[in-house]
Order: sequence, then structure tokens, then C-alpha cells
Amino acid sequence: MPRLSLTALWSPQQHARGLAAFLLLTVAGMQAAHAEPALVDLESYPEPGASKPMPTFKVDASWPRLPDTWLIGQVPGLAVDKHDNVWVLHRPNSLGQLDLALEQTPVTGVCCEAAPHVLQISPAGKVLNSWGGDAIAPSIQGVNQWPEVVHGLYVDDNDTVWLGGNGEGDHVVLNFTADGKFIRQFGERNSTDGNASKTTLGNPADIHHDTDSGEVIIADGYINKRIIGFNANTNDFSQYWGAYANQPGGGTREGAFDVSQATAGAENINTNAQNFGDIIHCVTKASDGRIYVCDRRNNRLQVFKHDSEGKVQFVRDLVIAGETMGLGTATDVAFSPDNKYLYVADMMNGRIWVLWHDTYEVLGSFGRPGRYPGQFTWLHSLVSDSQGNLYTSEVATGRRAQKLVLQTAN
Repeated sequence: MPRLSLTALWSPQQHARGLAAFLLLTVAGMQAAHAEPALVDLESYPEPGASKPMPTFKVDASWPRLPDTWLIGQVPGLAVDKHDNVWVLHRPNSLGQLDLALEQTPVTGVCCEAAPHVLQISPAGKVLNSWGGDAIAPSIQGVNQWPEVVHGLYVDDNDTVWLGGNGEGDHVVLNFTADGKFIRQFGERNSTDGNASKTTLGNPADIHHDTDSGEVIIADGYINKRIIGFNANTNDFSQYWGAYANQPGGGTREGAFDVSQATAGAENINTNAQNFGDIIHCVTKASDGRIYVCDRRNNRLQVFKHDSEGKVQFVRDLVIAGETMGLGTATDVAFSPDNKYLYVADMMNGRIWVLWHDTYEVLGSFGRPGRYPGQFTWLHSLVSDSQGNLYTSEVATGRRAQKLVLQTAN
């Protein structure tokens, strides 16, 4: 019997609409079948002799629930707002033509299309808001300020959204309202001037805005090697620092960063380096005021605090799986709501390390490299909500976000 061809029965327009309708019905049925969270165990590695047990988590394999035809690409930014909604920053340009059949002319398959860059998602997994891209960013001298490759996301207590970029020329941090209206920026695309500059940036990786102190601090860490702060009320420079709270040193990256450099120089990882390595990946502040910086290329966190005059002082190093090479380890930091636990994302080992926050005792770790729920491929970002749940994101070929639901805590 000869094979029937849909294209022989339908026009191209009917073909596309029919296949899309079939897909929507199929996916809707799958979503209905998974209306309740599907909780999956994680592999866990308690530290022998630890004085306290680790919190335990399960993965909600049904989170998030995106619109039927949306795909997300690499996810280099996560945030949780004060309402416990989760914000996801992804890279539509990391998806290819074979991923995005509905965006091709003519349509080449039954699914899919890229989601907008920025997604606000409820704890239950429903998309509440979405926006992003060149259309909402300003232009300066004909150069649109939206990053070529987005990187880093923060949502402050005023419900404004901050993001940066680490693509070629992406020397800018942008600030938007929750519905995507431009507020301001620090730095400017295609303009960078080294570690001593008080106005320009160098591929900023992460942002933290303390609405109480009025300071914005930026991990200026893919071209430059420093943390830089600005007064959020005046937008003026406040301070910058390098490793051990010294003047930023170690030079800058030559040329633009690309993913091939993510493992370059891994044999030179140095947990005692006097300067930050060439990927300063995160900056965040705990509720007690301690500031954490992810010196990913040196497998460590550096901990800082402000003195009585607001100047940053070094507290200590925290080495994370120090013998690891490859991608390096410390990529992001999160805290339990009661501030008892410090969680550290480890990119190379695909694990989340659990430390007792007061003493920095390592209680163990969980997760492993892989592509199933509770496993991680290029584990990138880590945040927590007010219920103690964790959210993770993955880049490279990982291209997803996961929800880790708290089961027990000490």
C-alpha cells in the first residue's frame, strides 16, 4: 500500500496549522496527566562524620509548565522574587533551526518556538510574565544595548530586574521593571577599559542589589577580574575590589570570551591565587551581610563583609572541591531561609554542596552529572525560595531549569 503524505492532502498552510493543532492537543493531554508534581529522588552524598545531617530534596520533574510550543535554551540566570515567583533568563539564540521548526519559513515541523528571554514563573510552574530582546532596550549611538549573550539575573526587593551579558562587546548591566520597561544601565556595550575603570564594565557575570544599603554590586568577571559597586540612588561608582579585598589585579582577558575558553587553563587552577581567576561567576549577599564571590576558575568562594564605613573587608576563602579541573567548581551560591545552610553549585562535578553556614562545615553534597531529573549538565545558577526549595539552571547542552523540593531540614 502506498504511503499517505500529509503534504499531498493539505496545502502548506493547512499542513502547518494541522500539525500545530495536533501538537497542542497532545501536549495538553500530557500536561493534564502530570498536573500533580512528579517527585524524583536525588543521589546524595553525606559527609562521613558530619555534625549535622543535610537537608533532603526531591526533584519536581513536572516543573515548569511552559506554553505548549515554547522551548528554552541555555539558562544562565535565575532569581526568586519576594513573592516566591521564579525568574528565568535564557538564551533563545542558543537554540538552532532544528529546535525551532515553527519559526522557519516555511514551517519545517510540528514544534517549537523560542520563549522570550525573561520568564516569570509561579512556584507551581505557570508562566506569569515574559519579555526581553532588542525591542525593549535603548540604543546608544546606534548600538542596541541588549546583550548579545545574556548572563546573570537578579530581582530585587523593589521587583526590578537586573541582567548582564558575556558575549562579544557585552559590557553592560541593564535594569528593568517587572514588566520589562527599561530603567537604567551601568556600562555600555562595546566599551571597556580595564579593572581600574569606574564607569565601564568588562562582561559582567552577576548582579546583587541591596535595597536597604542602596548599593549595586556586580561580578565584573569575564573580561575584567573584579567586583564593582555603584550607588543605586545616584548611579555613581562606590568601590571596587579584587581577591582578598585588594586592588583588582591579574590583568584582563584578551579578546572576547567564547565557550571554548570555559576550560582553558584548567591546569593552572590555584585555590591560593592572589588575584581572581578569569571567570568571576557570582556575587551575592546573605541576610547577615556576608558577601560571597564565586572565583570559579580557582575553585573557591571568597567571603567579604562591609566595615563600619561601608568599605569591603576580606573574611576568608572557601575551597570547593579544590582538586577539580575542567570547568571549575564554584558557580553560584544560595542560602536556606533561616540562613543555617549555605548551598554551592559545582559546575564541573554536577553537584550542590551543603555547608553549615555559621562554621562552613561541609555536610555533604547531592546531584551528579547527567540529563535526568536531579542530574546536571553544566550546572550554572542556584537560588532558593522562602519555603527552602532550590531552583537550578544549566547551560551548554543542559538547557533547562529544575525545582528541588525541600523534604526535611535539621
